[in-house]
Amino acid sequence: MERLQSIMNALRTQDSVTVAELAAEHGVSEMTIRRDLDELAQQGVVRRVRGGALSLLLRGEEPPFGVREREAVEAKKRIGAEVAGLLADGEAVVLDGGTTALEVARALADRRLTVLPLALQPVPLLAAAPRVRLVLPGGEVRKGELNVMGPLTESSIKALRFDTAVVGCCGLSAEHGLTAHDLPEVAVKQAAIASARRVIVVCDSGKFSRTAFGAVCPISRLDVVVTDSGIPREQRDALVAAGVTVREVPLAGEPG
Repeated sequence: MERLQSIMNALRTQDSVTVAELAAEHGVSEMTIRRDLDELAQQGVVRRVRGGALSLLLRGEEPPFGVREREAVEAKKRIGAEVAGLLADGEAVVLDGGTTALEVARALADRRLTVLPLALQPVPLLAAAPRVRLVLPGGEVRKGELNVMGPLTESSIKALRFDTAVVGCCGLSAEHGLTAHDLPEVAVKQAAIASARRVIVVCDSGKFSRTAFGAVCPISRLDVVVTDSGIPREQRDALVAAGVTVREVPLAGEPG
């Protein structure tokens, strides 16, 4: 919902919001705003207080999965379809966790591939795909995100060799490379990249304005970046100059 997304954007830069101000800004009743804030509280985005809410979006951590799932929805679907078109039947693919990678999984339903997912959300989708050979890693499950991580996950990845690693990120820039908030996830992403012949990064253009806490790899280690047409031109040029292929999908409202 566009209003919820607008409220979450405000909470990224403000420590608190009030019901009255949000109602006036969005032209809806205060009761409607209270329901919105109650929903965000259930997702762990805010703590409700009298007359408004306090932001729980920590600057050093990524927003909850349920929040990110609402962001750039159409772009992520198009990115997923684009990545599916880059994979050849018969490939062995390690698929990262995250909301964009989940859209990649949805786009693989009719493909003949071997896939090792690094999160639990894609497992039912891939298990139901008739021609996908599903391989599961070991490891600890990160609550909320449902990504797998830890030494068991890393050793599972290192024991295998993949044609392609499809990797998500929390931030991407020419200066800082690929970054992620959660340090155990950094190690898992690094293992996936090291075990693959080709690295495809999937991210909506909003990730180019962010740099997360943990450094995964420089952009020179990437082969393809699939993003949307909102990517800043200077970042696109820097990726291309580093030998990275950049594939842009149209934003919502742009011709496909």
